Amino acid sequence: MKLFFTHDGLNFHYRDEGAGVPFFFQHGLGADVSQPFGLFNAPTGFRLIAFDCRAHGQTHPAGDRAKLRFATFAEDLLALMGHLKIDRAVVGGISMGAGLALNFTLRFPGRVLGLVLSRPAWLDGPHPWNVRMFTLVSQLLREHGASRGQELFKQSEEYKEALVKWPDVAHSLALQFESPQAEETAFKFERIITDAPNRDPKEWQSIRVPALVLANRQDPIHPYEFGAILAQSIPGAELREITSKSVSLERHGADVQKHLGEFLRKHFSKRS
Repeated sequence: MKLFFTHDGLNFHYRDEGAGVPFFFQHGLGADVSQPFGLFNAPTGFRLIAFDCRAHGQTHPAGDRAKLRFATFAEDLLALMGHLKIDRAVVGGISMGAGLALNFTLRFPGRVLGLVLSRPAWLDGPHPWNVRMFTLVSQLLREHGASRGQELFKQSEEYKEALVKWPDVAHSLALQFESPQAEETAFKFERIITDAPNRDPKEWQSIRVPALVLANRQDPIHPYEFGAILAQSIPGAELREITSKSVSLERHGADVQKHLGEFLRKHFSKRS
């Protein structure tokens, strides 16, 4: 059964599985709830929850373009917590989802039990490589449509370089043209990529909950250095290196399952 809740004039699609300590694990840019649920199986005693962000997945309509930013995403998460009557939870995410979780933790610290940042793609400002690549994807979708846009993207020097250096990254970018609503929601790539979870790195030092940062190398969208900087800046944060998907999808998934499962059990099992 598909689950939806209404907030700010939008119907948000979400998944909610398991029982115990709630863990909201949000997807990355251009993905949907299938990403976190496909990557992580929550251990016994934990409840895994995720929703399709605005202009993503089965959430509809796309809504006001001006609201496509981390602050609004965090408010959408707060609304889902209210809908589910959850007072506090572990919050986390992958890439864009990590930015959402960081924004939420800084703004609503009383609602957060713990923080998980998996492959962060932002620090306190836009990442130039991401801005260039996702702006190209958005431009091609807008000007040429999904099918022709994908053809032109695969002919670009940017794609060819990525295919040689980071094959999974190239594949992931090309797949953005195959999303069911790719053309209607192309603006999301340019909107969110120029935002940032927050603008003052000193704010990261205010976080006082257990935190886990997962970072990988060989990935220009999610530089290892971003994870290291965040882990050094968040008091007591644990940094764990995971295998890049361009090296091995299987090992990447196994690393996430291991480190994330250990983190949740270590800090929150007694609450379940």
